[in-house]
Amino acid sequence: MALVVVVAAVTLGAARPSDTVFSYEGEDHEHTQKGETGKKVEGSYSWTSPEGYEYYVKYVADEYGYRVVDSNALPVSSWGAVPDGNQVNYDADHADAAAH
Repeated sequence: MALVVVVAAVTLGAARPSDTVFSYEGEDHEHTQKGETGKKVEGSYSWTSPEGYEYYVKYVADEYGYRVVDSNALPVSSWGAVPDGNQVNYDADHADAAAH
């Protein structure tokens, strides 16, 4: 089944003359990614749990790594930190660049 999904994803990506890198929609989940592979992509994925809850994750992946920008699937820390795209910016020199 994984091979079918990969082949379908490659076919869908090749058929679209846009900035869409990946687009998949299933019965209870979907994933979309736009941008330029190897440079910067932004995407989101969502799913419905067996209990019927709908979850989503919005992210960016670029030279600073993969960062969750917004999500209702990740917990808020005990001090109130939420996903904002700056989770992996441990180097102060890169923190300002990633925020833009």
